[in-house]
Amino acid sequence: MAEKIATREAYGNALAEFGEKYDFVVLDADLAAATKTGTFKKKFPDRFFDCGIAEGNMISVAAGIATTGMNVFASSFAMFAAGRAFEQIRNSIGYPHLNVKIGATHAGITVGEDGATHQCLEDIALMRTIPGMVVINPADAVEARAVVEWALNYKGPAYMRFGRAAVPVIFDKETYKFELGKNRRLRDGKDVTIYASGFTVGLALDAAELLAAEGISARVVNVATIKPLDVDEIASSAAETGAFVTVEEHNVIGGLGEAVAAAAAQTRPVPVLRVGTEDVFGKSGKVPALLEAYGLTPANVAAKAKAAIALK
Repeated sequence: MAEKIATREAYGNALAEFGEKYDFVVLDADLAAATKTGTFKKKFPDRFFDCGIAEGNMISVAAGIATTGMNVFASSFAMFAAGRAFEQIRNSIGYPHLNVKIGATHAGITVGEDGATHQCLEDIALMRTIPGMVVINPADAVEARAVVEWALNYKGPAYMRFGRAAVPVIFDKETYKFELGKNRRLRDGKDVTIYASGFTVGLALDAAELLAAEGISARVVNVATIKPLDVDEIASSAAETGAFVTVEEHNVIGGLGEAVAAAAAQTRPVPVLRVGTEDVFGKSGKVPALLEAYGLTPANVAAKAKAAIALK
């Protein structure tokens, strides 16, 4: 059985690890134990700043520090980082294109019992609309670590989405290399392409196994970079498989599915069916029950794939 590690854990560990190699500071909004930035705080207390429960102010502080030339990471739960602080991110970081990296944890319904107020299903949509903002949703701990080091070498604003729940490790730490704006094909197939990001990459791989048992060949593609999107790969997969399914722990409005569908429409139109929350809020509950309730299961992804193939 694959090892399971939460991407938020990998985020905190990476900050602490790379603190030796790179010069940067970390800000948090009174959630360091949960976002795992506390790991960095213990190792580098002089480079960590707790801004309290004032996310908008934290982003403004991050922007101010960034104007001095310092690389800044600002963290909170996705609902507060992207939602509560949207105006400050847009005007104080996005507009002047400052070197601030937003590490947003606890995204999606896998937050579980915390319920609808904390299960952010809108953050990707919000961040995609900000000109020049990079949006990344790593699939596992290995990719999350690599994304952090990439961010330390990138000049400009970036939004990184991390999860609360432990997820299977997919990639090999020794060989994995993150490339901005490049989709990664994890499994080849000719009948349909399943696009996924974040923890749903594992669901997509499991769905492909279910489809294979029925004689259906499904390609699985990890979309770590939602913006800028790998339009060239999408165009080639459209030509080669002729049907798409997208899987995301996010509202189907404004997220991965819409991004992929728009890219396909501009290059080579194919049927695109989306798996995600259908314009609804989350609910409080155990994670397995929530995934079942919202259709984030391998069986539902497989059913959508068969429906997409039927639309060719």
